[in-house]
Amino acid sequence: MRNKKPSPPNHMAIQWHDYVQQEGEQSILTASLTAKASVVGRTGLMLLACGTGAWRVRSSMNAMAAKLGLVCAADIGLTSLEYTCFDGEAGFSQTLTLTSTGVNTAKLNRLERFVEEFSMSDGSLSGEDLHIRLDEIEALHGLYSTRRLAMAAALACGAFTFLLGGGPVEIALAFLGAGIGNSVRSMLTKRKYTLFLCVALSVGAACLVYAGCLKGAELLFEVDPRHEAGYICAMLFIIPGFPFITSGIDLAKQDMRSGLERLAYAVMIVLVAALAAWLMALLLGLTPVDFPPLDLSEGAKMLFRLIASFCGVFGFSLMFNSPIHLAAAAAGIGAVSNTLRLELVDLANLPPAAAAFLGALTAGLLASAWKGWVGYPRIAITVPSIVIMVPGLYFYRAVYNLGIMDLTTSASWMASALLIVLALPLGLIFARIMTDRRFRYST
Repeated sequence: MRNKKPSPPNHMAIQWHDYVQQEGEQSILTASLTAKASVVGRTGLMLLACGTGAWRVRSSMNAMAAKLGLVCAADIGLTSLEYTCFDGEAGFSQTLTLTSTGVNTAKLNRLERFVEEFSMSDGSLSGEDLHIRLDEIEALHGLYSTRRLAMAAALACGAFTFLLGGGPVEIALAFLGAGIGNSVRSMLTKRKYTLFLCVALSVGAACLVYAGCLKGAELLFEVDPRHEAGYICAMLFIIPGFPFITSGIDLAKQDMRSGLERLAYAVMIVLVAALAAWLMALLLGLTPVDFPPLDLSEGAKMLFRLIASFCGVFGFSLMFNSPIHLAAAAAGIGAVSNTLRLELVDLANLPPAAAAFLGALTAGLLASAWKGWVGYPRIAITVPSIVIMVPGLYFYRAVYNLGIMDLTTSASWMASALLIVLALPLGLIFARIMTDRRFRYST
């Protein structure tokens, strides 16, 4: 039997060095339009691969183009961009695509430093030198192993469980389920499996581990079966908070293509995850009931919310490949802003969406004040600090009740989720308007 040839990749690799080989050691400032445009386009594509929004990608491409004496016009989506560079006499257009999208705040920081250093340099580097530097940045691997990412997801979801009302049993089981589930997702992603399969299998694994451990605890320790409510929390590592938030920021800047594509991507993941969890609930006999009440005073609840918010944001930041000190900075901001949000709901009887707006606004203002000290892109601090506010539980309950045809309850959960999801980017946007003069204007 003949061996089957492997299928060719759907996205062909671009040989970037071919654009500059004929230029030799010539300064990039005096190189051909094609060589200059290749540096601008590749930088933009690498920034897009890090998960940042269209406004930031375009700003960086504009800065590179201005240094090279070019005018750049770019149309940016979620996984592709089309751009044209003009030098006053001719134009060069190119369409670039990514094989997939993700979030990598450490690489994003390196790229932004590369753009800033190039804009302030004397331009003596050749096109080959610049592409070699971009090769080095592109070759950077994730900061954390699969095991550490699993621990980060477990920490984030365990903290999330308490913030949603869960107790020690739910926290421990969600910790285990999320850790195993994220390990499955990481292994499948490394093997280049398709997105839907990675989401469905990782969510299924998380639910299965939670249900299995709960059943074992019931048999061995006579644990109350009502603790099954926490199985939803074990899958919340899959919630695409970064594209949800950046979609709102792009829409605010009228980058409609990027904003709508990011929103569609996020909704797609949520729907697949919710449907997978619903099917697992049917198979395992799980029901998303309310958590058993916790006997905590207001002071103790506030203290534990601060701790849980810090741990949750810290875990999510590590999943976004943030260095430890950056994750800690985002976690500190998230602890304050998320606790404020929850206390506004409990003590001031504020609607959850209004509280989410104020929480995100607080996170944005704190991140603006902290940005200069931390030295990282603002988005690498703000978005992780409010991801923990994304209402994954609400989305799941909406889909679950839709599946059992309880349409009134489903609509109520979905409306609440949508209001909060709209409020979160609005909070960051208004914080940015208040603190960033460049962002305040339409161009």
